[in-house]
Amino acid sequence: MASKQQLNVLVVDHDEGSNVQIKDVLTSEGYQAEVLNDCEQVIEAVKQGRYQMVILDVSPPEDRGIELLERIRSTDSDICVIAMTGLPTVAAAVRTLKNHAFDYLQKPLEVEELRAVIQSAIREKGLLVDLETRLNQVVGKRLREKRTALELTLKQLANRTGLSVSLISQIELGKSAASMSTLHKLATALQVRMTYFFETV
Repeated sequence: MASKQQLNVLVVDHDEGSNVQIKDVLTSEGYQAEVLNDCEQVIEAVKQGRYQMVILDVSPPEDRGIELLERIRSTDSDICVIAMTGLPTVAAAVRTLKNHAFDYLQKPLEVEELRAVIQSAIREKGLLVDLETRLNQVVGKRLREKRTALELTLKQLANRTGLSVSLISQIELGKSAASMSTLHKLATALQVRMTYFFETV
């Protein structure tokens, strides 16, 4: 059986008591958790792809939680975000869910509810994958990002490398593992080091 990757969760909450509670729940489930409160550090961490899930406090009176959610979403359209608030309002709920939060929980959090929502998110978004699959997904994403940044079509990259269009497409989709020689050809064609493909692993 393939080994499982640990779920990495970022908790963003200025309430120390809430942070402790959430970290305890995550740790008891065998997940990795880190707490950050600086918005720029949060965005940088999301950019680096270090986390699969963010648990974010969007409590009023300030809108900074929801604004941070909007920034997270513009940085990574797919990352799973679970929002929580001490003062739920219809307006905040609408804005939160418009930004595709997975759920909107009321504080103080019920441990069983939080645990159930996290497990539901893992199932629905397929967050726990074996390491080989995760590696293929990361390499594919990096390949696609670089190819599109250079405005190369799949056919053009295939011509440069001598690889088939279908193989490159399968690698980009994370459905096929690239051999070292294949990665070397791709890296040469894209003018990057081979390590480029693994920088966010």
